[in-house]
Amino acid sequence: MKKLTIFVCMMFTATLFSCGSNDRGDGSGHMYDVSILGNPQSLDPQYAVDTASNTIIKNLYSGLVTSDANGNIQCCNAESYSISSDGLEYTFTLRQDNYWFYDKNDNDIIDDNEYFPVTAKDYVFAMRRILDPAMQSPYAQDFACIRNGSNIISGKALPETAGVIAVDDYTLNISLDYPCAEFMGLLATNAACPCNRDFFYSTKGRYGLDDRSVMSNGSFFVRQWFYDPYGVNNILYMKKNSVNSTDDNEIIPSFLSFTIESDENDIRTMFRDGKIECFTTDSIDGLNTNKYIVESSSATTLGLIFNSDDKYFSGISMRKALALSIDRGNILDTDETDIIPAYGIIPPAVTLLGRSYRELVSDRQFEFYNIAEAERCFKIAKAEIQTESFDDIKILVCAGTADAGYLHRISQNWQDIFGFYIGIEEVTPAEFDRRIYAKDYSIALYPLRGGYNSGLAVIEQFAVNDCLSYSVDCGELADEIRRCADVSELVDCYCNQESRLLDDYGFVPLFYKNSYFIMDNDNEDIIYDAFTGAVDFRKAKNYS
Repeated sequence: MKKLTIFVCMMFTATLFSCGSNDRGDGSGHMYDVSILGNPQSLDPQYAVDTASNTIIKNLYSGLVTSDANGNIQCCNAESYSISSDGLEYTFTLRQDNYWFYDKNDNDIIDDNEYFPVTAKDYVFAMRRILDPAMQSPYAQDFACIRNGSNIISGKALPETAGVIAVDDYTLNISLDYPCAEFMGLLATNAACPCNRDFFYSTKGRYGLDDRSVMSNGSFFVRQWFYDPYGVNNILYMKKNSVNSTDDNEIIPSFLSFTIESDENDIRTMFRDGKIECFTTDSIDGLNTNKYIVESSSATTLGLIFNSDDKYFSGISMRKALALSIDRGNILDTDETDIIPAYGIIPPAVTLLGRSYRELVSDRQFEFYNIAEAERCFKIAKAEIQTESFDDIKILVCAGTADAGYLHRISQNWQDIFGFYIGIEEVTPAEFDRRIYAKDYSIALYPLRGGYNSGLAVIEQFAVNDCLSYSVDCGELADEIRRCADVSELVDCYCNQESRLLDDYGFVPLFYKNSYFIMDNDNEDIIYDAFTGAVDFRKAKNYS
């Protein structure tokens, strides 16, 4: 029966594609064939965190505001907004042409009784869900600045007491406990998308988990979602939500057809064979990039982390000795383009005031290469550890993260300076995650990336991942950023927090690494978010 369902869907898709209008020559009516790596874990915007889910959610829902490629905030479902002079009151006037659509009779046609307006109450319910401790949303702390948010998260107050009020159907008021310059950026994330209360409860705990438990207010709706972990032909098929396509906010493609793959190598093969039109990757090895459009973004900082339970690295002296002896400027080959030396924590893709944060604050101020000081710290470390030999130390590396040859150069340099060699152990992504969680490593090359375009999102990783710091109160650092009242203040605050974390030597940055979006030359205006991995097809144009 499942095979028959897939066959019918494929035949239906082919029919729709052949009938799609492309008279304008810009891809109107086009069906995009794409692959996602792994089955989406949830299409619940207030809960989902994985890359596959992020892509589907980005095309399934839309929020009050969005951000462009430079991180600038733009209205989306909000027609306009205002912020009080004290930065505590946000008032949004909603567009009246944004609709929920749910295909009740499953006939793939938008009937009159199947769509209704998105109202301010839908945003109120979504915000309350984020803060509700019973929900266990991974985004709760991000939105703690909402009035009474911290009390709700800690269980001291009910979600209904949050400072989020529907003044009327199309006016939303959000009150904060303190001014937060990051708040508008948070509202541009998937987590701030609306949620309809009645539909949510109608799914009886299945919200976001299958194709009949999601409802769209965005560019596309889910037509079919089939996944069998032991089978093939796993697909997620979406169709244009035409009720939300307007003259000034047009949805260009008509269909998105995703195959769900378990191996990135299979996705690469499908792309080279012309079966899909684009894909995301952290490596361009083996690709003839001259044949395609390649967009790159340095959203990840690769750095060394140390197991605090390891006898060699529980104290700061050994960590500091190794860090001070790394000459980043002489590690990489001159023709290397995938990674660049990193001296700071926040990667160049993070933007502030329409510019890269790393343009505003040079990370070279954090350079700490100092052989004499490294040797001094090493002597102290040996005395503290009371040993002259260092055995069986290896750097745990997730395969494909970076060329291990560069780490061997660092290790060889350590041997020249300190007289002992540290090996390299490459493992699969699953094994890497398991070993990090179990603290089964001495040193590891850790990929640090924020969940959205923000220095706060990067610093927050230190608060939620205890493998990244030792003595610094990282929750306090993140909270100080949240309490910055204006964007210009964030520049100094980011810089100060970077410096405090670097002084701990719990995370030693080595490289900023590119993520890539690869697409055929006949496409444009497909928007890639390197932080979430989401790909937005709303404005995508195809000239084939």
